[in-house]
Amino acid sequence: MRTEKQLLNRRNFLRSTATIATGLSMLPLGGWAAGIPVSNVENDINIIGPKAGYSPQVGTLVSMMDWMRFVVLMSVNKMQTTDLDYLHDAKANTIGAMLLHLAATERFYQIHTFEGKKWGDWSEADKKRWAIASELGEPAREAIKGHDLNYYLDTLKEVRQHTLDEFKKRDDKWLLTVDKDWPWGPTNNYCKWFHVCEHESNHNGQIKWIAGRLPGAKPHEG
Repeated sequence: MRTEKQLLNRRNFLRSTATIATGLSMLPLGGWAAGIPVSNVENDINIIGPKAGYSPQVGTLVSMMDWMRFVVLMSVNKMQTTDLDYLHDAKANTIGAMLLHLAATERFYQIHTFEGKKWGDWSEADKKRWAIASELGEPAREAIKGHDLNYYLDTLKEVRQHTLDEFKKRDDKWLLTVDKDWPWGPTNNYCKWFHVCEHESNHNGQIKWIAGRLPGAKPHEG
């Protein structure tokens, strides 16, 4: 059994990590800390399942994407421009470039799944804004730098908001629709968007690895 002191310490920890210093609106931990049964809390970050405003399966996907984004934001909390621009070696990517890469990936999946375009059939405007971040490598090392954390968080938030707005227009039937011509083999929209979610998990590991090697990083970080 947990003691009351242990429960209070956990609540304080969750509350303290729920707000990113840049002022970005964060996902609420709300009901658990307030003592409300989690089964009755619609937007609790630690509840994976249907969410108000979405069909059941779409809402479940959104809850997973919300949780993963929360973890990524915790990894970059309070980083300065020098941290975001830090290049560990000649073949590495910066944390800033990876954050923009996450936004670019999500944007391309928006175009593909919401607009029904074939992969790579992007407008010139989208290519200009997102291609370098999508491909990373040397072009990204040269072009993506000098921005503060707000720049990246605002971009991620902008792209995610469009995703959420579009998800609200769609149902579980759309989510489960299978694309038989996808390069991986038959793949439904659910798998494509779950890939967007796990893609953030993959790069979050890289971000934490680099964070642990920033100048002045403590030994336990990364």
